[in-house]
Amino acid sequence: MTTLEELREELAALEDPKILDVNRRHGDDHGVNLGALRAVAKRLKTQPDLARELWASGDSSARLLALLVCRPRQFAKDELDAMLREARTPKVQDWLVNYVVKKSPYAEELRLAWLSDPDPVVASAGWALTTERIAKKPEGLDLNGLLDVIETEMKAAPDRLQWAMNHALAQIGISHAGLRARAIAIGERLEVLKDYPTPPNCTSPYAPIWITEMVGRQQ
Repeated sequence: MTTLEELREELAALEDPKILDVNRRHGDDHGVNLGALRAVAKRLKTQPDLARELWASGDSSARLLALLVCRPRQFAKDELDAMLREARTPKVQDWLVNYVVKKSPYAEELRLAWLSDPDPVVASAGWALTTERIAKKPEGLDLNGLLDVIETEMKAAPDRLQWAMNHALAQIGISHAGLRARAIAIGERLEVLKDYPTPPNCTSPYAPIWITEMVGRQQ
């Protein structure tokens, strides 16, 4: 059985200063190649107790590994809320929401609670869960109401919240033809991420371009 200390030593040995430098530019503080991290997780398989120990260490690489070897349903709603508020770096938050919260029976309760949270980082997780519902289970969502909020608040929102709201805007336009024109119009008016540097062969996060390109691929 691999111990927490042995794993932390293994993760430390995998640290790459160049990866750390790149990640720091995006607000992250881990320097382990994610492919190597996934290989460690594949070897360990599911280990809920070890996952809790890794998370409690506070180290971002250890927390990312914890999210790969945990059992999502092991966490109570209050635990997930506390974990999100502790997960201050983008990659840890992203994996927590996508790999754990989305598979939790408390996902919808947390979505509603986080969506209106005064902390913009927490609110961004609420919007990420909302985007998932927009795409996969829109029944019961007030999509026009969401567009109203986006239209009013996205332009001035802090970066991570703005990014999450913009993703929701694009997803509404992509998934819901009846609201596509309004979603594109909002994107054009607000111009959020219009000048975002986009590498060749990648889709721009600017909502009007994103919507148009993704819809075109579906046709």
